[in-house]
Amino acid sequence: MVQLNDFLKTAEKKKALPKVIAYNRIDGPGSSLDLDKFQQAFWRLPHIPDDDDPAWKWTQNLPRTVGITINTGTKIEVHPFDPDLIGVKSVEYETEVIAHPGEVVPVSENWLLKIIEIFNLSGVMFVLKNLRKGIHSSGLGGSSTATIGVCILANELAGRPFKKIQLISMASRIEQGLELSITGTQEQSNVLFGGVTDYVWFPWGKPEHPGTGYGESLRYELVPPDDYGLLEGRMAIFHSGQHRQSSEVNRSWMNSFLTEEGYRLHSQKMKLAYMYREGLRLQKWHHVLESIEKYRKIRTKLCEGYMESSWDLLERAKSCNSTVFPLGAGGGGGVLLFSPNPESLDKLRDDLTGIYSEIPFKIRSKGHEISNTKITENY
Repeated sequence: MVQLNDFLKTAEKKKALPKVIAYNRIDGPGSSLDLDKFQQAFWRLPHIPDDDDPAWKWTQNLPRTVGITINTGTKIEVHPFDPDLIGVKSVEYETEVIAHPGEVVPVSENWLLKIIEIFNLSGVMFVLKNLRKGIHSSGLGGSSTATIGVCILANELAGRPFKKIQLISMASRIEQGLELSITGTQEQSNVLFGGVTDYVWFPWGKPEHPGTGYGESLRYELVPPDDYGLLEGRMAIFHSGQHRQSSEVNRSWMNSFLTEEGYRLHSQKMKLAYMYREGLRLQKWHHVLESIEKYRKIRTKLCEGYMESSWDLLERAKSCNSTVFPLGAGGGGGVLLFSPNPESLDKLRDDLTGIYSEIPFKIRSKGHEISNTKITENY
């Protein structure tokens, strides 16, 4: 067992407690294709060409998502605790769970505690605090961001026994397995890799390459940091003012997936996700708009509740040559606004002022920052 009480007491005196800042993401067309059942159902053995084609046309029928890292998220700090105990405290949600290592009951409220136990740590209290007050996750992948953040920090303190893809798989399976939420691997991958990144999913690992299975992906940077401003000027996030359980929407999608019509609609998502990818890569902003519109319509057909709190935002967006995309499963209240024309988005922003609250953001090239651990190099 890795006993960290003494190390953490010394770190506390130096005001240098180990911590990680794990950043959230904006999703879009392709969202939900990272869920395990979708990855597996739509994956087909592809012919992978030898030439380096930035368009990756051979991937257009494979499950994929695009993650855009933004500067909201969760700070996770490790404090000294009773040498025989482990604990997790959430400042935002005002919750705390404590247990003896080896005695963590596998129930949903213990999901983060279970991760600490997996890494065989003791004498630690992980304290989580959102970087921005009052928004919780807002469809930005908050619970998954927290989960992979705890995995990253625990892995550092344990001497890095696991590699990146293993951490992604662990975080996703812990959340899903303990029934905290229906989750895939997009948010977790975003925290590990960051930037504006296209993920093509390989649920059993890449063919003819040794891999770790679930969590494996082929990744491509779609927008370099120097061009982030072009995207920031065309995107905004507003809060609808309403919250509900995202799991309800995810469950509806999963149920529809088991019907012939639902499967047919879900199967159209891959090409729209590819259109979104190429629109971002080539800065074809009208293609981005079209892919968002078509993808949102499919999601709404599959579950009308997805748009429950966003219809008014959509009508206002249309009047300003813009569109909307409820983030995540649409339950957190966060809604992405997009326009090919920055001036149109500014007009829409003015129209929404005083009615809806904006969640301002900047795009980040890295998904997390680590400090004050025994191993100081970043991933």
